[in-house]
Amino acid sequence: MNISVGIVGLPNVGKSTLFNALTRKGVPAENYPFCTIDPSVGIVPVPDERVGLLADFSKSAKQIPAVIEFVDIAGLVKGASAGEGLGNQFLQHIREVDVIAEVVRVYEDSNIAHVSGRIDPIDDIETINLELVLSDLQTVSKRMASLARDVKRGDKAAVAENMILLKLEEILKAGQMVSSHLAMLMHSQERENAANVLKNLHLLSAKPILYVLNKKHGGQMIETKPTEDFITKLGAKFVVVDAKIEGELSELEIDDRAEFKQGLGVEDDGVNDLIKASYELLGLETYFTTGPDETRAWTIKKGSTAPEAGLAIHTDFKEKFIRAEVVFWQDLLEAGSYAAAREKGLVRTEGKEYVVKDGDVIEFKI
Repeated sequence: MNISVGIVGLPNVGKSTLFNALTRKGVPAENYPFCTIDPSVGIVPVPDERVGLLADFSKSAKQIPAVIEFVDIAGLVKGASAGEGLGNQFLQHIREVDVIAEVVRVYEDSNIAHVSGRIDPIDDIETINLELVLSDLQTVSKRMASLARDVKRGDKAAVAENMILLKLEEILKAGQMVSSHLAMLMHSQERENAANVLKNLHLLSAKPILYVLNKKHGGQMIETKPTEDFITKLGAKFVVVDAKIEGELSELEIDDRAEFKQGLGVEDDGVNDLIKASYELLGLETYFTTGPDETRAWTIKKGSTAPEAGLAIHTDFKEKFIRAEVVFWQDLLEAGSYAAAREKGLVRTEGKEYVVKDGDVIEFKI
């Protein structure tokens, strides 16, 4: 499952530094044929100790984690929606990602100028989000114009779509993100129509946003509580990272990282939090296959049935599905072997209706 996160932000907020820290955690692309080989794209593993534990259990020759594709998107300037700077390129690249990771600077440093001349995280967020809203307003207006003739002659499908477009136009003209109103749209009587309209429009402000508060060790941190409260009111989530420190950590051997952190008084791993939060924001979960050849984590949507989960591996596992043998990863490890797990009744045979759980180890039968 190809999951992409676009890293966006104003100039000089640490966007590229964060991308470089992420890509140093990267994995070889040859195991992921869906990924584009591009210097602005990094394939990053989802931190998950279960992969290594299951690989040790099975004495696997290879272990392959779940991954996320991070895209370093051209920096935004005010007026991007009107084509300022690399505005059109910036907005088009955002349209292609699943999640927006919006980097916001929360430190003072006289050696690094801010595009607006002052550090104001809330203003930065409002600047970027307004550009997304204005771009979406153009998209909605164009679609309404193209439907006008059919609406005038009373075409039912066009009238129904136009009703959704009018609601979206009202939200956007108020300067609000469509993502803040998704619950309302999806619980309205026109929810099916709304879902189809949103899918076809690819609105930027409807995408899930994870705000990345970038601090700097040795820099002067500003009070982040107002920014955190502002993000919470938007109905969004945030993580705190130190992109520069994370970049330096990623260059060290694993055994040296703890000592480096201790020396700096750094305890958290903000980049790992970012990776995990991006994964969770999309409502994803992981199941595993394990054996002597490889242990692999597979990404699926929460609520997927066994045949749907099998599709992540190959279409045959959905189309020719007969049954699946399922055991929870921790139960398997504690049992010590598949044979022992079967004797204890921990390995279950499940059919087409089974909803896969995060952490399931599955063997598909076709």
